[in-house]
Amino acid sequence: MSGRPPADRTPDAAPAASLRPYEAIHAHAEIELELAGRGELEQLAALGVRWQELTRELPARPPAAAATLLRTARLIHNRTRLELIRRREALLADISTSTRARRAADGYAGQLTRRPRLDRSA
Repeated sequence: MSGRPPADRTPDAAPAASLRPYEAIHAHAEIELELAGRGELEQLAALGVRWQELTRELPARPPAAAATLLRTARLIHNRTRLELIRRREALLADISTSTRARRAADGYAGQLTRRPRLDRSA
C-alpha cells in the first residue's frame, strides 16, 4: 500500500460532493437571470419545478463551504427579481401608452360626421 487513500476517497472528494447541490442552485440562479434578461418568461416559469427539486433534500444547515455559493445565488436571485420588476414596469408603460393612444383615436373618431352604413339608393 502506498499510504494514499484511493482516488475516489480523497479528503477533498467528500466536501466537493457535498457542494454539488449548492453548485446546482447557483447554476440554476444564473439560468433564471439569463431567461429573465431575454424576456423568456414562460421558460422561466417552467423552472419553478426544478427549483423545488434542487432544494427539497438540502439539509437545514448548509455546510460552511457552501456559504459563498449560496450568497452569490441569492444576489443573482435578487438581480432576477429586479429584472422582472423592470420588465413589468416597461409592460405597464406600454399598456398605458396604448390606452392613451386608443382614447385619442376614439376622441378623433367621435368628431367625424356619421354617415349611414346603408346606401338606401340602391
